[in-house]
Amino acid sequence: MTLAINPINPARPDFVGEVSGVDLRQGITAAEAVAIEAGMDRFGVLVFHDQDIDDQQQLAFSRHFGPLETATGDIVQGEARRLPVEVNDISNLERSGKVMARDDRKRLFSLGNMLWHSDSSFKPTPAKYSLLSARVVPGSGGNTEFADMRAAWDALDAETKALVRDLVTEHSQLFSRGILGFTDFTPEEVAKWQPVPQRLVRRHPRTGRLSLFLSAHAGAIQGWPVPEARALLRDLTEHATQREFVHAHVWRPHDLVVWDNRVTMHRARRYDATQVRDLHRTTVADVAPTLEQAA
Repeated sequence: MTLAINPINPARPDFVGEVSGVDLRQGITAAEAVAIEAGMDRFGVLVFHDQDIDDQQQLAFSRHFGPLETATGDIVQGEARRLPVEVNDISNLERSGKVMARDDRKRLFSLGNMLWHSDSSFKPTPAKYSLLSARVVPGSGGNTEFADMRAAWDALDAETKALVRDLVTEHSQLFSRGILGFTDFTPEEVAKWQPVPQRLVRRHPRTGRLSLFLSAHAGAIQGWPVPEARALLRDLTEHATQREFVHAHVWRPHDLVVWDNRVTMHRARRYDATQVRDLHRTTVADVAPTLEQAA
């Protein structure tokens, strides 16, 4: 097999690519990893179909692209976790394998994934890549939508670009969950998820392209009154998630989707929560806090 990457939508040839000619159960070569990273630079999101992998195979693939995060952003920690600490549990399952009750604390917290966000932007060093493997999907719904933050930046008018170019935002899971009315945090969680600063506009280290760095986790702009900051962030998010910038991925069993959190936002969509939806996410950390990276 020869690895190939082609645009999913020829009308948008530089956003979302489909990868063929690779079996991740067998591992990949260094040359294939280089080709995949080049594909990520171009497309921002890559889709691998028919990859019936386990957690160890997913971890081995993920490590080609940098050091991995641990799942410190999950609200369930320690022995209560269902998956290894290097794997984020993107499911509606209890540790026993049963579907969670509607009022389960983990489920209510996880509803924040339905807001537009960038993974781990609430960490001092946010995420580079997310790799999400579909183990079980519901009969309908549960899509994941992706928004191209490079195209969103390009489409801003010159006045808005000048306004936001050097702004610094503050990100926290306390902000994103608060939008939905979830405030059931322990003192330890409140201390762990204190706001962290992030650039509002980022430059990709390999392509040099600028993009907006937005997320539901962003709840403040340094030096701005909070209401004014949130009004601007809402306006920018509405702009950046117009249909022309968005691709909806319809999950099939054993899909693996990889996205670059530096140039995209994403959100999960509604599904019948009585059906099993079990996805496992590994996350490659970025190299440094955004304020330490070239603007």
